[in-house]
Amino acid sequence: MRLLRSTAIIGSLTLVSRLLGLVRDILIARFLGAGVVSDAFFTAFKLPNVFRRMFAEGAFNAAFVPLYAKRIEQDGEAAADGFASESAAWLFAVVACLVIAFEMTMPWSLNIIAFSMDKTTVDNGITPYDLAVLYAWLTMPYLLFMSMTALFSGVLNTRNHFALAAGVPIVLNVLMIGTLILSGGLDWSQRNIGLALSAAITVSGAVQMALVFWGCRKAGVKFGLKRPRYTPGVRRLVTLGIPGIISAGITQINLIVSHVIALSQASAASWLTYADRLYQLPLGMIGIAMGVALLPSLSRSIRAGRDDVAKTTLNRGIEISLFLTLPAAVALYIIPDFLISGIYERGAFTSETTFQVAKALRWFALGLPAFVLLKVMTPAFFARENTKTPMVWAGISAAINLSLGYTLFKIIGFHGLALATSVAAWVNVIGLSVLLLKSGDLTPDSRLRKHLPRVALASAVMGLGLWWGRSYFPELGASNILMDFVWLSLVSGAGAMLYGVAATLLRAYDLADIGRAFSKSAPKA
Repeated sequence: MRLLRSTAIIGSLTLVSRLLGLVRDILIARFLGAGVVSDAFFTAFKLPNVFRRMFAEGAFNAAFVPLYAKRIEQDGEAAADGFASESAAWLFAVVACLVIAFEMTMPWSLNIIAFSMDKTTVDNGITPYDLAVLYAWLTMPYLLFMSMTALFSGVLNTRNHFALAAGVPIVLNVLMIGTLILSGGLDWSQRNIGLALSAAITVSGAVQMALVFWGCRKAGVKFGLKRPRYTPGVRRLVTLGIPGIISAGITQINLIVSHVIALSQASAASWLTYADRLYQLPLGMIGIAMGVALLPSLSRSIRAGRDDVAKTTLNRGIEISLFLTLPAAVALYIIPDFLISGIYERGAFTSETTFQVAKALRWFALGLPAFVLLKVMTPAFFARENTKTPMVWAGISAAINLSLGYTLFKIIGFHGLALATSVAAWVNVIGLSVLLLKSGDLTPDSRLRKHLPRVALASAVMGLGLWWGRSYFPELGASNILMDFVWLSLVSGAGAMLYGVAATLLRAYDLADIGRAFSKSAPKA
């Protein structure tokens, strides 16, 4: 089964990137902590990321990959590459204009995500909002570079060249880690460290774009420089992409509003960001990797008329994702403070910060399986050139998230935003699942029905073990970072071993199937 091998390649490289990202976040926590500078930096970095997910990774890939796969299957690689060149010309023109517009209006346009940030408190003549504007000027070109990176990565993934596209995010983390070590070693101020990090982000985007473009040329892709022309292929791309933009836009507006609400409480935006980083580790390794592998696989199976293969692929995607995600979600819920203190608590990151971040992480953990399942289910719609249904459910989910988040923020505080996000994600998953079941595009097979309850039970056994053992865990967050990581490794390893034993005894997975999936003779699914 090619799906598992592709997911393993993407997941392994994503894991390396996420682990380096964890090192990066540890250093950010060490030097910036949770305060004015960290809030300004995270806000500035969020701006290009919001639009990147709307125009590139969200709407563009959802529309481009199925159309590119269709061209390969029906018209050949040369025609597909011509379509990719036309799409690249339009993507570059549109995003470049957007970046220029933001750069020219940044003191005002940053209000999109930061209107609630403090504009009155002055520190050496600069308000927290001014600092965010300064950082955003430096980070905004990252949007253009990463939009083109997404296009080139989509081409590579559709041609089953997953490694380079999955590995290039490592560049961002390496450059940011190097910047933090250098600036921290030179004893720069927090404000100057934020400046250096903002510049490093844009430089990393340029390097990533160059690498995937080189990878496409090595894979035999023929890109040509073209002026933007509204061809029938581009017209179809726009038709499919508009619902994707709206869908991704709804999601990003949702995140923006949550961020704005959090900014109204000092340091809350940083607390949520640190919690988000931790649950993004399994989400990136499992959910995003699975989604990246699924979309081209489903698209090519459907274009070839192999609906039975597409259904089997979707079943295995759900099964593999939950097998890996459920234990991670349980661990994040049971021992969030232990994990956070061992990873972050040193320097400017205090025990009080650990306490606040743990409250948010516990609620995010409840939604982790839903976040992963969304990455698995939406490709089933996109592969059939249906971008409207995910758009509708994204809107429903966003409305629930915003209304519930605002209500819970008033009642229980900032961590209510994390709980609302998880509830909204589950509503989205349930809605998409019902539609896939009704259409027959998802038909749970006997293997899926047999394994999922056993996976849930094995995860519960692991959770009970962690809950019982947590009273024996040492207090982490001391100055000895090496011992902190030793204890984190021991506890994580013990939890994984307990889960593995329970899953084996309950027969929650089949080793023979996994072996066949990684064998060279595995069937393409």
